[in-house]
Amino acid sequence: MLRTLRLLSLALLVLLAGLWAAAWLGRAPGESLGDAFLRRIAGLFGAEMPLPSAGGVRLPQGTALGGPFRLTDHTGRTVTEQDFAGRWLLVYFGYAYCPDVCPTELGIMAAALDILGPEGERVTPVFVTIDPERDTPEALADYVGRFHPRMVGLTGSAEQVAEAARRYRVYYARARSPDHTGYLMDHSSFLYLVGPDGRVRSLFRPGTEPEAIAAAVRAQMRGS
Repeated sequence: MLRTLRLLSLALLVLLAGLWAAAWLGRAPGESLGDAFLRRIAGLFGAEMPLPSAGGVRLPQGTALGGPFRLTDHTGRTVTEQDFAGRWLLVYFGYAYCPDVCPTELGIMAAALDILGPEGERVTPVFVTIDPERDTPEALADYVGRFHPRMVGLTGSAEQVAEAARRYRVYYARARSPDHTGYLMDHSSFLYLVGPDGRVRSLFRPGTEPEAIAAAVRAQMRGS
């Protein structure tokens, strides 16, 4: 009996190690290792957690992202999800010191809003920092203004930012920069379309064309 239990335990460990390796090798761009691992486990039981596609993904029934938060905007004002009630949002989690992907994705967001034209006035672009230590309201005010005149920058305490990121299933972690003079942040890089009810309606992978984002946003708004 004890030998059987040991063999079963060993088999389970081997299975989990294999799933972890498969998750590491097969995760999608911007997908956290934890999410990729859960997707592999779901596949064992016949469930399917779809990968985001270039045109945006409508979340499956029962999946909820987004929700309550309490943060500080780039003017120094405390805001919650209620301050955006009734508005469509395009939300991106990143940081102002990001050397590449963040400015690229924020530029794509701004371009998508321009493509939407007058309809884009119904959508508020939001940038949530994952580096509140450096991204003060003053720093964010300067940063978001470079991308879009209506973009809102949000920061807060480390705990407040972590809670907001958790609700959107955003991965982030501090990493040492190559020159050792500061630090960079590893993070997932999805763009979230949030509906007037505060829940995520669709998400877009990094590098999605602004035309595809604009088309998906327009379809969501017209279909609601």
